[in-house]
Amino acid sequence: MEKIWLKNYPAGIPAEIDPDNLGCLVDVLLKSCREHSQRTAFQGEEGYLSYAELEAKSLAFASFLQQEWGLRKGARFGIMLPNILAYPVALLGALRAGLIVVNINPLYTARELSYQLKDAECHHLLVMDMFAHTVSESWTEAGLKKVMVAHLGDFSPRLKQIVFKIMLNYVLRKIKPWSLPDCIDLNEALKIGQAQTLDPVAIDKYDIAFLQYTGGTTGLSKGAELTHRNIIANLLQARAWLQPSLSSLEDSQSFIMVTALPMYHIFSLLANCLLFQYLGGKNLLILNPRDMKRFVRILKKETFHAITGVNTLFNGLLNTPGFDQIDFSHLRFALGGGTAVQEAVAERWMAKTKLPLIAAYGLTEASPAVCINPLNIHEYSHSVGFPLPSTEISIRNEQGEEVPLGEEGELCLRGPQVMRGYWHQEEETQHVFWPEGWLRTGDIVKMDEQGYVYLLERSKDIILVSGFNVYPNEVEEILAMHPGILESGVIGVPSASTGEQIKAFVVKKDPHLTVENILEHCHKNLTGYKVPKQIEFCASLPKTPVGKILRKDLRGMLTK
Repeated sequence: MEKIWLKNYPAGIPAEIDPDNLGCLVDVLLKSCREHSQRTAFQGEEGYLSYAELEAKSLAFASFLQQEWGLRKGARFGIMLPNILAYPVALLGALRAGLIVVNINPLYTARELSYQLKDAECHHLLVMDMFAHTVSESWTEAGLKKVMVAHLGDFSPRLKQIVFKIMLNYVLRKIKPWSLPDCIDLNEALKIGQAQTLDPVAIDKYDIAFLQYTGGTTGLSKGAELTHRNIIANLLQARAWLQPSLSSLEDSQSFIMVTALPMYHIFSLLANCLLFQYLGGKNLLILNPRDMKRFVRILKKETFHAITGVNTLFNGLLNTPGFDQIDFSHLRFALGGGTAVQEAVAERWMAKTKLPLIAAYGLTEASPAVCINPLNIHEYSHSVGFPLPSTEISIRNEQGEEVPLGEEGELCLRGPQVMRGYWHQEEETQHVFWPEGWLRTGDIVKMDEQGYVYLLERSKDIILVSGFNVYPNEVEEILAMHPGILESGVIGVPSASTGEQIKAFVVKKDPHLTVENILEHCHKNLTGYKVPKQIEFCASLPKTPVGKILRKDLRGMLTK
């Protein structure tokens, strides 16, 4: 497909980036640590971590892994942490030792954890004490050999560490009993590592940096092999797109990014953790974004220039008391990804902050960013924007043939950010690529004559009603416009007369909301076959840790 979008790029955005002149990811991050040594790199509940401290602590961490645990280049190392200061230290430290980082959701069950560790052949792990009980349950099944344990406040003054320990153990009772053989505390490991010397590790740009596991929505999760070059390419693509919005800041200022999504997730890993390290910025870490009241209190006290999130996070903020009192005068952009940004949420965000909610699109297999809207738009865009520099797009039918411009098809892409393949899954890798390296995303899109990409639905989520395609995103958009609805999820259910019919799960904002109210609203805004035939009220909807509504879990909620 011709790159028709290039002529509509904002001024200053290059058509191509060069991922081959920066070395490996370690080189990029260490260069930033040294150039911005006195700046704050991360700020969280525990305090602050400067770039100089990040470099020093990550060196001690790498030395410990290499010299004490004997880990060599290419070994997998698991990081099972929420947004605490230990995460960036462990991440950079493991990469400096030449290891492959395996990011792990701390909320995993023992079964889920065991599967991922075994699949990745990952025998060494760093976990926060709040989640150590899951590791202890998985120890034998997962084949673990060594575990390191981090604590909230590891890098805080001693008195603050004691306060955290008392609060988590005895007041909030967040720490369940656990027992792990051969485990060591993070701070003890750092002390040992400080006395060691890290042997040089030759890291090639084509070496794997991350085994980033997909959500497993189509079955068991798979480890996407993301190389150092993949990540650097996406950093350069993202920097090229965002830099004009940040260029007005003084050189002496840090770019401050609100990091509410967990850094183990690919969206936050790239767009927040790694990108803002590369830019010399500061990540403002939110430990528990589900505690919206605390989240809003933090934002009221802080200055920030950017925020990323998913639709449910922005919706939650908008519905939290005190949001109106946040100072958005320094905000340069708000970026929504991970799932569709709903128009109703975007319009409310614009009204409150005076800035649009920028929709973007990506997937784990593309490191993750693929498309993004121009940051200089002035209103909600129904699209996910233009393909990023050095990204090729092809929209294809089921036979792999490219469809005419404006028609719907599966989004396929090529670019330096596209993964090498799935870890030890040759058949799955072959299935997800068309010939000549085109990655099949499984997402249904169309492109207009300007090059804007419109995300319609994941192919597996499309509902077929009497032969007509119904996109759940569209129905959810209309439901979100109703003032009495907090959030909703839409799926297809079997129907004897139409093959499938639409069922909506609705969380009320107005306790007096009725099914009749919803149906009246839908009939005004949707053609007949798109109107839900079943509506079920529920207290909450199942979501991923980053706030995506899990339609596969909604299917499991079907009334018997």
